[in-house]
Amino acid sequence: MAMQWTAIILAGQRPGTDPLAAHFGMEYKALVPLDGEAMLTHVVRSLHQCEEVGRIVILGQQPGALALAAQAGGGGELRPSHDGISKSLLSLLASGDVPLPWLVTTADHPLLTPAMVREFLANTQGDLSVGMVEKQVMLARFPESKRTWLNFADGSWSGANLFAFSSDKVTAALDLWAAAEQDRKKAWKLFLHFGPLLALRALTRTIELDGAFKMAGKRLGLSAHLIALSDPVAAIDVDKAADHALAMQIIASRKAL
Repeated sequence: MAMQWTAIILAGQRPGTDPLAAHFGMEYKALVPLDGEAMLTHVVRSLHQCEEVGRIVILGQQPGALALAAQAGGGGELRPSHDGISKSLLSLLASGDVPLPWLVTTADHPLLTPAMVREFLANTQGDLSVGMVEKQVMLARFPESKRTWLNFADGSWSGANLFAFSSDKVTAALDLWAAAEQDRKKAWKLFLHFGPLLALRALTRTIELDGAFKMAGKRLGLSAHLIALSDPVAAIDVDKAADHALAMQIIASRKAL
């Protein structure tokens, strides 16, 4: 029997009014409608369709507000989130009743498909794996796409909001997450948290991204790996009205197949 993963859906939001939620007159970003259903519902449903996923836990500031959307997708365990992603995950890990391995994703990833999840999980290795999409893969299908790219020797990369936590060594990465989160859009600033040499190599693009992950992981006492995903849609989360419009186009094209 294949390894069973617990999927953790991050369905909270930063302090203040979320612009996308406000655009749609909603209080919570996870509940923004997409093709007639909350974004969270799409994510929950896709995860239920993955045989590798045996349990789904949803983290949000007001879990009760997410209950109907979660149930519409097949259901999941609703838990309160804390101040920030890293603290929420550390608290969940410390609770002892949600054992690893974890597949971590987000409620604003409504285009997530079982195929993306399977590809990611089939290639995970070590203590921590991070799913990303290379720029040329994205531009081949979406030439007008504007994403945040991290530039390295082997190309430019955008995150896919897919993380695999396979051992409790990831607590070191979670401890650092809070400090580094504000620098997530600048590669050299992000890797400066792991030392000046790695930051310099990231700045000068003299290291490949997987190599950077491995060096960073070594500094934290764990093994970290890049998982390059083949479907560019894996890197399309819905943060802005333009993302929402693109997501609707992608859903329409899927229905037309």
